[in-house]
Amino acid sequence: MTSDNNAIHKIVIVGGGAAGLELATSLGVQLGKPGLAEVTLIDATTTHIWKPLLHEVAAGTLDESEQVEYLPQGHRNHFFFRLGRMEGLDRSKKEIVVSPTLSDSGEELIPRRTFSYDTLVMSVGSVSNTFGIKGVAEHCLFLDTTSQAFKFQKQLFESYLKSYIGKNPDTVKPLSIAIVGAGATGVELAAQLHEVTNVLAIYGLNSESTVKLTIIEAATQLLPALPIKLAVATQQQLASLGVVLKMGRRVVEVTKEGITTHDSEFIEAELKVWAAGIKAPDWLKDLDGLETNHINQLVVDSTLKTSDENIFAMGDCAACVWPGGRSNNVPPRAQAAHQQATAVGKSIINRLKGRALVEFVYYDYGSLVSLGKYTTVGNLMGNLMGTVSVGGFIAKIVYLSLYKMHQVAIHGYFRTAMLTVSNVFRRSVYRKIKMH
Repeated sequence: MTSDNNAIHKIVIVGGGAAGLELATSLGVQLGKPGLAEVTLIDATTTHIWKPLLHEVAAGTLDESEQVEYLPQGHRNHFFFRLGRMEGLDRSKKEIVVSPTLSDSGEELIPRRTFSYDTLVMSVGSVSNTFGIKGVAEHCLFLDTTSQAFKFQKQLFESYLKSYIGKNPDTVKPLSIAIVGAGATGVELAAQLHEVTNVLAIYGLNSESTVKLTIIEAATQLLPALPIKLAVATQQQLASLGVVLKMGRRVVEVTKEGITTHDSEFIEAELKVWAAGIKAPDWLKDLDGLETNHINQLVVDSTLKTSDENIFAMGDCAACVWPGGRSNNVPPRAQAAHQQATAVGKSIINRLKGRALVEFVYYDYGSLVSLGKYTTVGNLMGNLMGTVSVGGFIAKIVYLSLYKMHQVAIHGYFRTAMLTVSNVFRRSVYRKIKMH
């Protein structure tokens, strides 16, 4: 609580991902609008895209209307947005430090600043875990952020044009793309890229046979979060699309020319994507004494509170124990972030009223993986029906509903309905892929 009873309670949320934006929107309406608290969202970028859609950004198939601008979102929902990247914390002063914002040429646009808080919520997401493997950081592309996804998109089309335009299709060498990691991100990206090559063929830029897609995975099964039956079905679907699967192959080195596995196989690849694991950002390890685990996640209790009573953490950067779960901690999924944002929001409101914090209980509703236009597979969990495997149209509808839940949380039902209708018409008029 604030030390000065007459001062308005300051809530600072760091990170505008799924959990952070949903929480800022909810608290802005409930506390910011009536003047009960000052809600500030801090993020290093100006726009938000739901992270499970980043593979569509990378492939160039995502509609631009899916982006959410933080500034107007804050204006509509009574929270402040501040551009910047957090770099430090002073718990004794209850302040965070935000690094300077620079232009592309290195000119300082916004100086280093400090923001005071009464309640701080860390929601900075995750980054790829390279596991210290030689050459990964230097030669691989990542899909942790929107800017990285756009970077991949740009390199994809530049490589495609460089390889094929003005050249004899009978002698051209296929553009090789290797994806390391057969989790949801890797599998969904592979399917999306295959769809993109088909669209390019329709546009007259060669056929899909001029692109070679390879997935490399250390485990022997795709999609470890799914039952073996669904994993095998997905594997068969990818194989039917011509995606080369290298299962049980652990990457030991990445170079400009390609990837070497533990059994000395060299896989040539012009574009290399790393989707083999996540961790919280490294700077969280030294955040003024807050406890972290081996992958830099902030350790939280059952109320999502850290070792500091004024600081919460949620989403991928939080290590929250999952009693009775299949893993030690709540998994880094969009549904978990959504549920945690709801719980933290209730706790902060209770905190201002002097009431007890809310105990967070994670409900696993299953896992779904979209293979673009080809199919969607997954398993749904419920108290009445247990675990049920789903696929095809039903799975696609459920997968879509997860995103609609996120949109409702930040836009409300009416705006979400209007966006959905608008997108249906937009897709019938505008190009299927973005080529810049």
